[in-house]
Amino acid sequence: MLKSKKGHANYCSARIFGLRIGAALALWLAGGLLHAKATQPLPHLVLFLADDHGAFDAGCYGNAMIRTPHLDRLAGEGLRFDRAYCASPSCTPSRSSIFTGLMPARNGAHPNHSSVRSGIRSLPHYLKPLGYRTILFGKNHVSPESAFPFEYIAGRIPPSGPNEGSALDTKALDQMLANHDSNRPLCLIVCSWSPHIPWPKNDGYHPQELVLPPASVDTPETRSALARYYSDVTQLDNRLGSCIASLERHGFTNNLLFAYASDHGAQWPFAKWNLYEAGIRVPLIVRWPGHIKPGRTTAAMVSLIDLLPTFIELGGGIAPEQIDGRSFAPLLSGQTDRHREELFTTHTGDGRINQTPMRAVRTDRYKYILNLQPGRVYQTHISRGVARDGRDYWDSWLAASLDNPSARRVVASYEHRSAEEFYDLLRDPNEQRNIAHSMSPEIKRNLRAKLTAWRLQQGEVP
Repeated sequence: MLKSKKGHANYCSARIFGLRIGAALALWLAGGLLHAKATQPLPHLVLFLADDHGAFDAGCYGNAMIRTPHLDRLAGEGLRFDRAYCASPSCTPSRSSIFTGLMPARNGAHPNHSSVRSGIRSLPHYLKPLGYRTILFGKNHVSPESAFPFEYIAGRIPPSGPNEGSALDTKALDQMLANHDSNRPLCLIVCSWSPHIPWPKNDGYHPQELVLPPASVDTPETRSALARYYSDVTQLDNRLGSCIASLERHGFTNNLLFAYASDHGAQWPFAKWNLYEAGIRVPLIVRWPGHIKPGRTTAAMVSLIDLLPTFIELGGGIAPEQIDGRSFAPLLSGQTDRHREELFTTHTGDGRINQTPMRAVRTDRYKYILNLQPGRVYQTHISRGVARDGRDYWDSWLAASLDNPSARRVVASYEHRSAEEFYDLLRDPNEQRNIAHSMSPEIKRNLRAKLTAWRLQQGEVP
């Protein structure tokens, strides 16, 4: 039955009045909730960021050969992410993406040692208005400073010799924490130089007992290099322990969210500068007593670009919608165990040596890598640099390849890449078999479409 015009007008007026009352009530309730939240003390936010530490190289991630007691303890007290990924497997692009929540193509820092574009906003822009003191302690590797307006504290112990690396000054870190009023919210990024090369002398590891990473050539030089890398990871772990001890000593134990991650994988063949799992999968552990149940693990896929919006949300702010990162705060509280359905990673280059750009998409089971210049010989500092970069053991691989077919295949697979690489990570987690010729055409089309759409969204022209 149709309403009269007058009846219809009265109905609409009543409905609009009701909606306005409902909206006002909702705003009042929301305001009350926001006010209640605002009266709670903001958590201190600390991110300890390692340099070139792969997810496979810690005891808590299943490596029984390596000594990482502080990382293992941290994992036992917090949430360990088993599928966390960097935006790019080289220093500047990865760090710039972490601090801006934007992938490299969108923030501008695409190749290594490059700068973000003018007008890009980063972590301090969002957290300072919320009352946080934002400090970057240790290694920098992002620019320009106007885009990253942290309070910078060098925190560096210079190398003592040509084959020694810079070290994190944990005494200076302790002094900084001692001078900070723990009642003032602190966002602290502690950036270690370890385990970036040059690696120190072997400290108690037995090279012959080590299990080499997949697709390695077994030579004495390889084993010696791995023992030195593991020694640097253990030094990193010691400095992590010192950092945590300082936080506890100076009253930051209560209401402290502490996260550990690495910018990307180790400087090892098929890891750093590559979009294989060893290059882009990183350790990520988050501890927050009273908020995160200890000893948990999650298989949810997250990207390090998700750290920025997570920190903003936990700091009482609202993350901008236009960034690429998405808060994983619900994962921390246990409300969900899913986050991303697919992840994208990118590598453009690293100066004159490394000029083989690539893009990739990773789903729950599959990965597709698109090599943009497959005709070029793939080379990095490992194969074209100096001894401390990895050239010492790489030359032993070349020598072995002269009469060892297995070594020859490893060297060839490193130097020559197909235009497309497809992997079934369920059956082949170490990505040893490119199944481009045997994978279902439908799956390949789907992966190609995902990557093409993402590149367009990022402003690239496929």
